[in-house]
Amino acid sequence: MPTYDYLCTACQHKAEILESFQEAPKKKCPECGKKQFERQLGIGAGLLFKGSGFYTTDYRSESFKSAEKADTSSGSCSGTPASCTKPSCPSSN
Repeated sequence: MPTYDYLCTACQHKAEILESFQEAPKKKCPECGKKQFERQLGIGAGLLFKGSGFYTTDYRSESFKSAEKADTSSGSCSGTPASCTKPSCPSSN
């Protein structure tokens, strides 16, 4: 359900109200009670992810995870070519 911004033109009260798409816009201001509560045009919040996760690695296959673990444990890399023992180190190229 989207959140809409409202402004009362009588008392300048601002509010964010969670409404369904089918619900009619509010008319009555919760502060002053006048019917001058207007829905404002906004840019919206876009898509919000809540909770832990939502990374590209969350849904990787077990074979990918085990290959990645083997790759990271097969050598050390400090970022400098002289101290890198990892065969696939980007700094040794």
